[in-house]
Amino acid sequence: MNELTESLKEMALTLGAFKVGIATTKTLAGGPPSADLTYVLPEAKSAICFALAFDQSLIDPYFKKEDHESLEKNKVRTTTLANGIALEMAGFLQQYGYKAVPQSANFVYRMDTENWMMDMHPPISHRYLAVRSGIGHFGYSGNIITKEYGSAIVLASVVTDAELTPTDPLPEDENYCDECKLCLSVCSSGYVDPVEKVTVTLGGKEFSYGKRRSNSRCFLVCGGLTGLNSSGKWSTWSPARFKIPEKDEEFIAALPGTIEAYLERPKIKGGFFICLIPGNRMEYTCSSCHFVCHPDKEVRKARYRMLKESGVVIEEPDGTRRAVSPEEAKEYLKSMPPERRKLYESVSEE
Repeated sequence: MNELTESLKEMALTLGAFKVGIATTKTLAGGPPSADLTYVLPEAKSAICFALAFDQSLIDPYFKKEDHESLEKNKVRTTTLANGIALEMAGFLQQYGYKAVPQSANFVYRMDTENWMMDMHPPISHRYLAVRSGIGHFGYSGNIITKEYGSAIVLASVVTDAELTPTDPLPEDENYCDECKLCLSVCSSGYVDPVEKVTVTLGGKEFSYGKRRSNSRCFLVCGGLTGLNSSGKWSTWSPARFKIPEKDEEFIAALPGTIEAYLERPKIKGGFFICLIPGNRMEYTCSSCHFVCHPDKEVRKARYRMLKESGVVIEEPDGTRRAVSPEEAKEYLKSMPPERRKLYESVSEE
């Protein structure tokens, strides 16, 4: 099995991944439900997990509000490439007589719970595979961080009944996460708890990261339904500025109105096609926690400053977006006809 294992690792790297690892039912034993490989393949014994990097040169212009399209396109196409690699590797294994199931990089969820659309549980968690097989560590955000590209990566995997040789997790003393929590500072939704952590056990080894709150938080902000930071001084790439609730239970009530407004705004081009998103199209207006985390702390700080100083995004009637000062944004919204203004912020009925 060592020969097949090495062939698969080389295959992933040749096709575009920069790192690959192997997890098995044994090394994942005792983990959460999404670490159970048999959920997608009853005969499963192993999983190949691999990581691709996004283009680092596109992150600064994205944070500065100079260029949204380039990084979004890179993210869409890199994610699609990851899916293609998983499909090709599964086909490779199948040709050798093994069962193999490719696992999509994102946007596929378990449908066996009543609230599956809000639970958003993946069939298999690439993050658990990645941290257990030595691709990276957990950052405080819960994202996988790597010494090569930070957390600006995408993960995908293949589950198989082939008995592959597992790879070891990375030593914890090599984890560069110092809990600076800039990942939380750039998240306007408050998705990750600043104090409480969760710990998962995978094959007898423990891994910890910040506890995640309601997925509705990420849905509201990362999904582009709204994006103005509570400071009022900067926003995501979303032109909407509806208030972001403080409590988890308030998010469900906030969604219908923001979704209605989202559907009435100019239609986006590009992005991902996702059934859970209104209009079946999702643009990445945020992902800031994903992109801010770099192995060099000074780079992290610089990216945070870029975001804070980037201004507030407004949208022209034709859908063109640009960043302006907070004061200019307020005046621009005030100048809109009431019916149009309601598409971007709450307007008093008085």
